[in-house]
Amino acid sequence: MNILLTLGRLSKGLELARALAQAGHCVIIADPFHWHLSKPSRRVAKSYRVTAPVTDLDQYFDDLLGMIDRNSIDLVIPVSEEALFASRIGPKLPEGVSLFGPSFEQMSKLHDKLGFARLCHAIGLSAPETYPADSAEAVHLAKRSATVIKPIHGCSGIGVRLKSAGDPLTATDVRPSNLIQQRLYGRQISSFSIVRDGKVQATGLYEGDVYLGTVSVRFRRIEGMDQVHEWIATFAAAESYSGFLSLDFFVSEDGTPSAIECNPRLTSGIHLLNRERVAALVTGAETNAPVFKRHKVFQDAHAALTVAVGSIARPLNYLKTLGKVLTTKDVMFDWRDPLPFFLMTPMSWDTVRQGVFEGIPLADAVTRDILWKGDATPDPHLQQMEVSLDDAAPER
Repeated sequence: MNILLTLGRLSKGLELARALAQAGHCVIIADPFHWHLSKPSRRVAKSYRVTAPVTDLDQYFDDLLGMIDRNSIDLVIPVSEEALFASRIGPKLPEGVSLFGPSFEQMSKLHDKLGFARLCHAIGLSAPETYPADSAEAVHLAKRSATVIKPIHGCSGIGVRLKSAGDPLTATDVRPSNLIQQRLYGRQISSFSIVRDGKVQATGLYEGDVYLGTVSVRFRRIEGMDQVHEWIATFAAAESYSGFLSLDFFVSEDGTPSAIECNPRLTSGIHLLNRERVAALVTGAETNAPVFKRHKVFQDAHAALTVAVGSIARPLNYLKTLGKVLTTKDVMFDWRDPLPFFLMTPMSWDTVRQGVFEGIPLADAVTRDILWKGDATPDPHLQQMEVSLDDAAPER
C-alpha cells in the first residue's frame, strides 16, 4: 500500500512512518518545511515540500492531490495540527483513495476545547466547568475557583495561563478566542487510542515526569485505570468515532476521570504501542502482535536534555533529571534507522531559523504554518513559505 503522511517534522509522525514501512508499506511525506525530522529516514520513500495550509489552503490541497496522483496513493493519514486542514481533502480524493480519521466537521468539533467540554456534559461524561472567556459565567467561575485560561483552538500549551480563585481577569484573558475552565487537581493522565467505527482497538495511558513548559518530554506507560478506559469507550461509541483519539484527564483519588481536552489526532502516545499492531490497525490488516512495546518509559532525549541543562543551577534537580535522560529509551533513536536522531539539529533548521532570525518561540515556530485557529485568515509572515509542487521535484 502507498501511504501519504501529511507531516514529517515531529517524532510521532516518524514513529508512524517507521511502523508502516516495517509492515511493508511505501511511506511518502508531505510537509511545508524543506528540512524535517523524517526526511533522512530510510523508512520514508519520498518527501515533498508543499504549500503551508495557513498560507494558501487551495494550493495546499492542489499540492496534496498532485502527490496522490503521481504516487498512486491508497491511503492518506493526517498526523498533527495540520490534520484540521488535511481532513478537508476527504471529499476531493480520487476514487479508491481513503482518508484515515474523522471528517473535518467532527474533528473541528472535538478540537474546539469549549465545544468538547459541552459535548462531554451532554453525553454524561465528567469534564470541568468551561465557559467562553468573555461570558458572565466565566467571570463568576474565576471569582469562586482556581481556573485555567487557554485558547479555544490551541495546542502544545501555547497561551495557557493559571489563575487562583479571585484573581482579576485582564483584557488578554477575556479575549473571545479564549475559554476559562475550572482548574482540576489530581493525577494528570493522557491517553492515545486507535478507534474504528466507535470501537476502541487499542489504548495506551501514560503520564509525564519531565516537562518542557507544559509539554511532557519523558513519560511512562501506566496500567489499570479501568474508569479511564470506560470513559474513552463511552465517548468513542457516542461519537461513532474512527481514527486517532487522544485525551487529557485529571483523575481523582477515587479513580474518577475528568477530561480537560481532546486531540482528535496523533500524539506522543503512539510511541507506547507496538509498531506491527499500529500498522495493522491503521490499514485494517490482521495481526496477533502485542499491543505495547516492551519498554514502558520513553523520552524525547533532545528536549529532556534541554530541561536537565536548564536546571544546572540546582545541582540535585540537574543530576536527577540527567540520570533519567541517560537511562531512558529515546523515541527517535533506532539503530536500523539512525539518521533522524543524529541529524535532528540540522533537520530542524526551518524551526530554528524562525527562532533565531524572527524571534518566534520554538513552540510557535514548529506549528504556526499548520495551526488551524477556527478561521481561514492567512498569516502574512508565512507568505514566503509558499511552494508549489508543480515547480518542485520530490525531496529526500
